[in-house]
Amino acid sequence: MDEKKTTALPKHVVNMAWVLVLGAFAPMLDATMVNIAVNDLARDFGASLSTIQWVITGYVLATAVAVPFAGWLVNRFSGKWVFLVAKIAFGVFSLASALAWNIDSLIVFRLFQGAAAGMLTPLLTTLLVDLAGSAAMGRLMAVVGLPIMLGPILGPVIGGIVLGYASWRWIFYINVPIVILATILIAWKLPTFEAKNRQARFDVVGVTLLAAISSTIIYGIVQASTKGDFTNASTVAYVLVGIALMVVYGVYAHFKGEHAILPIRLFTRKNFTAAMVGMVVSGVATNGAMLLLPLFFQNLRGDSVIVAGLSLTPQGVGMLVVRPIVGKLIDRIGARYVTIVSLAITLVGTIPFAYFDGKTAYWLVAVILFVRGIGAGGILSPLMTDAFVGGDKRDSGAISVASRTFQNIGGAFGSAVIATIVAGYMTTHTSIAAGYQTGFAWTAGLSLLIIIPAVFLTNHLSKK
Repeated sequence: MDEKKTTALPKHVVNMAWVLVLGAFAPMLDATMVNIAVNDLARDFGASLSTIQWVITGYVLATAVAVPFAGWLVNRFSGKWVFLVAKIAFGVFSLASALAWNIDSLIVFRLFQGAAAGMLTPLLTTLLVDLAGSAAMGRLMAVVGLPIMLGPILGPVIGGIVLGYASWRWIFYINVPIVILATILIAWKLPTFEAKNRQARFDVVGVTLLAAISSTIIYGIVQASTKGDFTNASTVAYVLVGIALMVVYGVYAHFKGEHAILPIRLFTRKNFTAAMVGMVVSGVATNGAMLLLPLFFQNLRGDSVIVAGLSLTPQGVGMLVVRPIVGKLIDRIGARYVTIVSLAITLVGTIPFAYFDGKTAYWLVAVILFVRGIGAGGILSPLMTDAFVGGDKRDSGAISVASRTFQNIGGAFGSAVIATIVAGYMTTHTSIAAGYQTGFAWTAGLSLLIIIPAVFLTNHLSKK
């Protein structure tokens, strides 16, 4: 490969990338905003917490189930209109959720809202790849990764502010103007994105298997997080079923060949397989830590939800600062060393939390969070980018489906692992500070596993 030149992206490409990101941003916020409204929902509807939990779990599962459908739809129909319809559907069911009259109606509306959200992120990735090709993939993926990275950070902040001044219903109402603006810009600015294969048959078996794999594994992991134990019967049963379905899909896709929704040949590229494994493992570094950080401020330092959310701002700033740099580096030197260096910086910003307590100075916590943001902001983008390197343009839909599926599983896995570790520690120890410190120590230790898939990612330096 010749030396990469990081020429400036065409302005129209950048503008369209931001339009697509705006379209996917609200679903990412919604995934975490609702989490802090659980007590309000339980009080207003008079429902148990186990029932209310389905407002969150249902959304996550519906998102996982919908992802495989996006791959077929973008092959069969205009990418622009598929994205537009999914965006409008998200807005409609956001409004319906805000108007829910009982807990059952809210759960149903959240299922449909999650299904729409599940299509938006893989469509976002697919359309950007079709838009700009592989030359500027790193810089574009840095843009794509923005809502994925910032959603868990900004969600609790915005949700906390909303609940501080208004009803929980406004968590859903605020999606409506965002959807309206995004819809106008999508219809106005985006090209048509012609269908890749209008004769593509709907792979009913493949889509059903992929949806079942992700939903059963994620549900099993969620049960582990809820019960604080990975060996509980529900988790073991659902995860084993998910693994068995993976084997079934592998056999099915082998015989289906190129007509499978996710062709097995993609996994013959070592950088693709490494990227998928990396996305699962990175869930510990990203989602696991994001589970602990708000609790660190609220339970250990006694901060309100709003203050806790605002205290995470330095991490978001770090992510924003590093985003354009990471994109250029990926295009120039490849994903391998960007991932490894980003991991090292993330560890520098995570390990100190294994020693912080309620008396640690805010300025020191803020500095470490900023460093952590710089590192965490460079982990997901190279993994997402490398999944496409070496693939055909016709595979962009399938690669996007695979990427989002593994991200969903990794996110659930990361949160559940750390939650289970902290919960298990708390049952035998009385120190809250020590519990969170243990959680951060495990987060740092498990994050090191990212190095294994990282060494199989692309490295342009060795080819110069």
